[in-house]
Amino acid sequence: MRTLSRNLCVVLCLLGFTVSSMAQVDGDIKKSFKVQSGGLLIVEADLGAIEVQTGSGSSVEIQVDFERRSGSHNRIKELLEDFRVDFDHSGKDVTMTLEYKKERFNFWDTVGRYLKVRIYVTVPQKYNIDLRTSGGSIEVDDLEGRVRSRTSGGSLRFGQIIGPVDGKTSGGSITLEGCKGDADVTTSGGSIRIGKVDGDVRAHTSGGGITVDEVMGVIDGKTSGGSITARLSKQPADDCSLKTSGGSITVHLDPEVKVYVDAKTSGGRVSTDFPVTIRGELSKRALRAKINGGGPELYLRTSGGSINIREK
Repeated sequence: MRTLSRNLCVVLCLLGFTVSSMAQVDGDIKKSFKVQSGGLLIVEADLGAIEVQTGSGSSVEIQVDFERRSGSHNRIKELLEDFRVDFDHSGKDVTMTLEYKKERFNFWDTVGRYLKVRIYVTVPQKYNIDLRTSGGSIEVDDLEGRVRSRTSGGSLRFGQIIGPVDGKTSGGSITLEGCKGDADVTTSGGSIRIGKVDGDVRAHTSGGGITVDEVMGVIDGKTSGGSITARLSKQPADDCSLKTSGGSITVHLDPEVKVYVDAKTSGGRVSTDFPVTIRGELSKRALRAKINGGGPELYLRTSGGSINIREK
C-alpha cells in the first residue's frame, strides 16, 4: 500500500484566500495556515477518516492522504481526478472541503473499495472545530474549544475537551475521555463510553451499552439494547432519565444527592442502598420513592434487566 496524493498550489500571502486543487497520484496534499487561538476549523469531506491533534504553535496544518486499497494505477488515477480539494483561510478561521464531483450512485463500490482517504489536522491548543465526513472515523485529541463532529459511518473518539462536545455517527462507537461543558452524543449503532463531564450529558444509541463515569449535571441516557451505568456526583438541577430496552441499569449517587426515584423493570428487580419509605404495595420490579427528602425526578426504565441504585 502506498500513499497517493500531490503537492498543491502556491501559498497566497493574503488575509483571506481560497486554494483549490485536483487530487492526483504521486505526492502529498499539505497546507499550512497562520491563525490565532479561538478560531474555527471546518472540514467537510465526501469520504475519509479525520484525525485532529493539537500543537503548541499558531497554525492550522492539514494533510490529505489517498491510499490505494485495490485496483490498477490507472484506475486510481481516474478516481482521483474526480476529487476536488478546496481550502479557504479567512482571518483566524480555516475551511477545507473534499468533494467527489461525479454522481454518488454506488459511491462506496466505485470509490470506497479502491481508496482509503485520511485527513490529518493539527490546530492550536485553543481552537474550535466542526468536522463532517460521509464515511470514516473521527478522532480529536485533547482540546480547548467547541467540538462538533458528524460521520455517516465510523467511530468517534474525543480526548479531554475543555468545552462542549456534540458528536453524531450513523454507525460506530463513541468514546469521550471527559469534558468541561455539555456532552451531546448519538450513534445509530454502537456503545458509548464517557468519562467525567462537568456539565449535562445526553447519550443515545440504537444498539450498545452506555457508561458515564461521572456527570456533574443532568443526564439523559437511552439505548435500544445494552446496559447503562452512570454516576451522579453532584445535585442535578433538573430531571434525569435512563432507559434501555434490553439490559440492566446501575446508578451511583453521591450520598448528598436528592432525587425522586421512579424506577421500573419488566424483567428483573429494583434495589437501592438508600433508605426509602414506601407507601402502598411493595414491589420487587418497581420503586417510587424519595431519596434524601426528594428532588428532581430520576426516571429509570428497562424492559429486560435489573435496576440498581447504589451509594457512591
